[in-house]
Amino acid sequence: MAVFTALTRDEIAALLNAYKVGRLVEFEGIASGIENTNFFLSTTDGQFVLTVFERLGTTELPFYLGLMKHLAQRGLPVPEPATTSAGSLLSQTRGKPLAIVSRLPGRAVENPSAAQCGQVGQFLAKMHQQARDFALFQPNLRGIGWWKSALPKLEPHLPHDQFQELAEEVIFQDSFVRSPQFERLPAGPIHADLFRDNVLFEGDHIGGVIDFYFAACSVWLFDLAVTVNDWCVDPESGQFDRPRVLALLRAYHGVRPLTDLEHRVWRNALRAAALRFWISRLYDLHLPRPAALLKPHDPARFERMLRLRMRQPDLPWV
Repeated sequence: MAVFTALTRDEIAALLNAYKVGRLVEFEGIASGIENTNFFLSTTDGQFVLTVFERLGTTELPFYLGLMKHLAQRGLPVPEPATTSAGSLLSQTRGKPLAIVSRLPGRAVENPSAAQCGQVGQFLAKMHQQARDFALFQPNLRGIGWWKSALPKLEPHLPHDQFQELAEEVIFQDSFVRSPQFERLPAGPIHADLFRDNVLFEGDHIGGVIDFYFAACSVWLFDLAVTVNDWCVDPESGQFDRPRVLALLRAYHGVRPLTDLEHRVWRNALRAAALRFWISRLYDLHLPRPAALLKPHDPARFERMLRLRMRQPDLPWV
């Protein structure tokens, strides 16, 4: 969401001519995030978000945009992509793909309540169920394959002991992904990045869930672990806030009952979720791209969390 591609007013106004979303009134670059360029748009027809995709190409984007369309049409609070006059969900600017989606109401919360965590758990389970029959497939582009390829690039930037710790966990997770247990886990499309800044609340009601541009097909338990590791912990220590985590897990379980196998590998999933964001934040810190507005996130949070998940004697469960 950093502004890598600083579009002008005239450029945005011209782009809108290909859509039935009205004429441009105002626009504003969004400074948070590190993957794509986003602008809030006010038009004569409403409120929208324009995204210029900095890394993703036309191979991956039909999955993300199609999944959003699919979920929005099933009644979930997800941005619905606008189509061009030619019927496409994508167009282009400065040689990069772009999309325009509806802007949903609400604000992200920094300190969620147990009730809000319950709403997130319920949404995630409904999303998994409703996406089951989505026809397209997309591997997890920030999954184990990317972890293994990113690690050698990080090695020159890390202390030896930290690199060894990362490498050992990647080996552990690679073995888990190759195991018969992993193959039996319930799976389908996942959000893969359901952090607090990607859920917009109006009170205890979810107004919108945004940023599906890490979505993939993978095990649902990993998606649940990513969500719990952000929504239900003390941000400094990584320790679970038990009322919040139990509210989220119980709400999820009430919609899609969790299995005994998922219980047995819950620690592995929580470790994988912490590892994924420790690696990606190290990568963005040490191997950044230029941007007009860029705020890299602190990787130490997930470093602490991974160590904690490995040694905690008791993990909350339903």
